[in-house]
This record gives sequence, C-alpha cells and structure tokens, in this order.
Amino acid sequence: MPLPRWLAQVNKRVFNPLEIRRGARPVLTHLGRSSGRTYRTPLDAHPLPDGYVFIPMYGPRTDWVRNVLASGTARLSIGGKEIELNSPRMVRKADVWPLLAAGTKTPPGISDESELLRMDLREESGQVAGDVGG
Repeated sequence: MPLPRWLAQVNKRVFNPLEIRRGARPVLTHLGRSSGRTYRTPLDAHPLPDGYVFIPMYGPRTDWVRNVLASGTARLSIGGKEIELNSPRMVRKADVWPLLAAGTKTPPGISDESELLRMDLREESGQVAGDVGG
C-alpha cells in the first residue's frame, strides 16, 4: 500500500531539497510532462544488469513517475556520475526483485504486486549499472 499523498507533498517541498543539498542519495533528473520544467528527485536507485529500478513509495501515479513515463528518458546522478536512462516502464516487484543484489530489503508497504519503475541504460552511454553503485 503506497504512503499517503499528503506526505508526498511534504517530501517534495521540504525533505527532497534537503536531500539534494546533502548529496548523499542518487538523484533522478526529469522533465515535467506539462511544464517542460526540469525536476530533481532524490530516490533509491537499485542497479540491474541493464539499468535501474526505482520504488515509487507513493504509488505509480506519483508526479516523478508520470513525468518519466511521459518523456521516456531521465538522467541519474549517482556516485559522482551522470547516467542516461530510457525505456521507462512499470513492472511488478515480484518480476524484478530477484534481479537485485542479494539482501536488498523491501521497503514497508511494498508487496510483490507493487509497481516499480524500471529503466534501461541508454546504449550510447556505455555505462554498466553495477559499476556505479546504488
């Protein structure tokens, strides 16, 4: 079950800017689907052999998820590197979780049926997800 929407609004306005300034978490840069404005969202980025998976704690209708799905691309800043991502799609946790590093913990409220956002490495980038941590 996703976290309440009011908490998402508090995070967006208060805690996300603080997390970005701290620089300790991966940051997903994406374009607003209506405004075209650039947004930066701190997230946990779980590396896969060919990309990353992100957990929308507030559900699949979260603004950043909808923005990424609409634009088809995003950029991930992680470990001092910029990684271009594309081909966003929603996947069931049960389908992707076995691909993650052993011991990856499931956040509270996330079930095997929860939808996660999966993105591929952009081929031209030559990046390998496991090379940059997560």
